[in-house]
Amino acid sequence: MRTESSALQRRHSRHTCHMSTSERASRSLPVVTAAGDVDASNLGPLDVELQAAAETASGVILDISAVTFADSTFLNLLIRTHQHTDLRIVGLRPPLDRLFQLVGVDTLLRIFPTVADAQGART
Repeated sequence: MRTESSALQRRHSRHTCHMSTSERASRSLPVVTAAGDVDASNLGPLDVELQAAAETASGVILDISAVTFADSTFLNLLIRTHQHTDLRIVGLRPPLDRLFQLVGVDTLLRIFPTVADAQGART
């Protein structure tokens, strides 16, 4: 069973960030998907989606496989979310993997190759 909330889309100048949330099964963690450029100009909807998802479950999976750019405000959001819930990141790829390594969040956050791996991980 899969339910999806309406996709959120927010545009500011040339930066675009798309987000959506899905819950794949009643026992599964909600999955929030971010795409495009994620920065201070469009971070609000992603923050709201993550908070809402965290309120309904013991953790949240954030799929960032379609994120093309992220700045320090995105990293700050990830750290804040990690402090309040079991945040599981999936889809880390270049160039974000290099950013995560440079600032050290790759050692702080739980990172998985796929949503299935993140769903199957123990808390």
